[in-house]
Amino acid sequence: METHLNRLILLMYCPDQKGIIASVTNFIHQHNGNITYIDQYVDRSRDAFFMRMIVEGTSITNDFKTFKNSFVSELGKSFQLKCNFYQEGKIPKMGVFTSKYDHCLYDILTQQRSGKLKCKIPFIISNHIDLEGIALQFDIPFYHIPVTKQNKKVAEEKQLEILKQYEVDFIVLARYMQIVSSKLIDLYPSKIINIHHSFLPAFPGARPYHSAFNRGVKIIGATSHYVTEELDAGPIIEQDITRVSHEHEVADLIDKGQDLERIVLLRGLKLHCDRKIMVYNNKTVVFN
Repeated sequence: METHLNRLILLMYCPDQKGIIASVTNFIHQHNGNITYIDQYVDRSRDAFFMRMIVEGTSITNDFKTFKNSFVSELGKSFQLKCNFYQEGKIPKMGVFTSKYDHCLYDILTQQRSGKLKCKIPFIISNHIDLEGIALQFDIPFYHIPVTKQNKKVAEEKQLEILKQYEVDFIVLARYMQIVSSKLIDLYPSKIINIHHSFLPAFPGARPYHSAFNRGVKIIGATSHYVTEELDAGPIIEQDITRVSHEHEVADLIDKGQDLERIVLLRGLKLHCDRKIMVYNNKTVVFN
C-alpha cells in the first residue's frame, strides 16, 4: 500500500472572493512547501469557493500542528476559510457494519487487502452471525451484536465501545440492515457511508426489486451517501445505473442491483479514503 509520508492533503471552502488561490499558494511557498496537485470549483449559485491541494514538504509534515495552526490563523479568518488537513501517510481506520448480505463485504475486504482501498479495517460488527466466516477468512476480529427493539440502546453502547477502542475514523454500512441512531451520527458527521438501491422513495420496504419488477422498471441503480438523521437523504457521494427490460426476471434485477451496490459503494469509499470529498449544504463536491 503506497503512502507518502511527506505529503499533506488540504480541503478548504469559503465565500468566493479575489486572492484566495494566490494567498494560499504564497503561504505554502513561504513554508517551503511544494504544491503537487491543485483543483478548485466555484458554486456560482451560492458564491462558494472550494479547493483541494496536495502539498509536499519535510518541514511542513514534520511540524504538522504548527503549519496547521499558522494556516488557520493567517488565512482562515481573513477569508472565512473552513479547512481540513490530512497527512497522506496516515491511513484512516474504517469500521465495518454489516448484516447478512456478503456481496459488498467481500469486495471491500479484497480491495483493502490488495491496497486499492487505502484504509485499515480493525473489525467487523454484525447484528447476525452469518458472515463470521468471512471475517475469519480475512483474519479480522468479528463482533456479533444482535439488535432488537428491546436491546437497541445496549447494542449501541457496545458498538460505541468498540469504535472508541479501535479509534475508528469513519464507518461503512456494508448492507447493515439497521437504522443507526442520532448519537452515532453526531459522533461521526459525514463519516458514515451507506449504500442502497435507487428505487427509493418509489419502492420502499423489504422487497423493492419485486415491487420494481411488478411496475416494469427500465432502469435500476445504486447510491452511496453519507448518513444523516433523515433516512437515506444524506449527501450523495456516488451513483450508477444499468438498464433492464421485460426479459429480465426478479432474480436478474437483484443480481444487477447487487453488482451496482458493491461497485458504487467501493467508489464512494475510495473517494472518502483519498480525501476527495467535501460536504456542503447536504451536497458533495467530489474532486477527480
